[in-house]
Amino acid sequence: MRSRCPLEERLLQKRNSRENLDRFIPNRSAMDFDFAHYMLTQGKKGKENPSRYGRDYRKQLAEAMNMNRTRILAFKNKPPAPVELFPSNFSSLPQDKPANHKPHRHIPQTSERTLDASDLIDDYYLNLLDWGSSNVIAIALANKVYLWDATDCSTSELATFDVERGPVTSVSWAIDGRHIAIGLDNSEVQLWDSTANQYLRTLRGCHRSRVGSLAWNNHILTTGGMDGRIVNNDVRIRSHIVETYRGHEREVCGLKWSASGQQLASGGNDNLLHIWDNRSVAPTQWLHRLEDHTAAVKALAWCPFQRNLLASGGGGNDQCIKFWNTHTGACLNSVDTGSQVCALLWNMNERELLSSHGFTRNQLTLWKYPSMVRIAELTGHTSRVLHMAQSPNGCTVASAAGERLNFWNVFGDPEEVKPAPKEPFAHVNRIR
Repeated sequence: MRSRCPLEERLLQKRNSRENLDRFIPNRSAMDFDFAHYMLTQGKKGKENPSRYGRDYRKQLAEAMNMNRTRILAFKNKPPAPVELFPSNFSSLPQDKPANHKPHRHIPQTSERTLDASDLIDDYYLNLLDWGSSNVIAIALANKVYLWDATDCSTSELATFDVERGPVTSVSWAIDGRHIAIGLDNSEVQLWDSTANQYLRTLRGCHRSRVGSLAWNNHILTTGGMDGRIVNNDVRIRSHIVETYRGHEREVCGLKWSASGQQLASGGNDNLLHIWDNRSVAPTQWLHRLEDHTAAVKALAWCPFQRNLLASGGGGNDQCIKFWNTHTGACLNSVDTGSQVCALLWNMNERELLSSHGFTRNQLTLWKYPSMVRIAELTGHTSRVLHMAQSPNGCTVASAAGERLNFWNVFGDPEEVKPAPKEPFAHVNRIR
């Protein structure tokens, strides 16, 4: 058998390879060149001089010589089977999920626990609920402040105020989760040590009437009063008043410092939203005066994942959630919720925003940001949901309305928390 030269081997290998399937190569040994030549030359002449003898003769000749065929080129081998780009059982093979794939999160439609909170004052302009970094909730009920420890399920009464000072109009935990500020109806603010259950001091002279909003910025306690004034208090020194902001004409019902501690947002019953910046030459002069809301601005929430993004909510005549670029003062978006906006909370693990509402449904609504598509609506309160507070791990939200305190696992468990945290306030059925 004659050996093939290297070039021929390469050609044959290329022909048999699946990488070259664009054409078929004729098999020369299976071809009849005499018949091909006859058909190209003599066959044409026969057609030009058709006769019965000629036709009969050609028919007999073709039968005798097995020339009754019409194909000139012949292929000895069958064409190869088509190449499967994907195996037939490809769909059943295990496939790696994309790195950013997250399983669908189940959002319970009912509260995990409902607690009795009688004597909760139904006043839109007050701030009576806060959840501290030590996992303890503070709630003001009439003239008393109660503490709820989510770790050991204990409850205690922190302070009781007489009629001349009370009722309590605001509560706010310091960042250490130990010290708490309590605003009172008589314009005073008291500081307490929750661990020692001990009164520390009283801040006087800040306001002329009740103190409905509080916000901490390290050692600075910012207070907002019914007189429209905003005061920065350095709690470390005796003469605690260090700065006073004047911009609101009516009661200040919303105060929030940004995470950086550089900007302060204030909302008032005059339908105004102010942005203050302590880096400016005149820090007590507002940086932006925003007049887009048509009702009181109480609900304020700084975005945890985008700097200079603030969400604000308007009262009954406004019913809108607005998003602001606090660097430029531009309104980025406005969404009509259809009901009074009482409080706002960002999800610390996802791009979501939770809002609580008043009439007519008294619901909590979870929104996807920035599309603002409704993800879920949580119902369970029978009166407007004036207050919300978020647990330190960002999983659970407490909402207060009427005489009820509900707990919702609306934000789910963060990925880094394993196993899931204990259910807050297990086996606790009543505040008192």
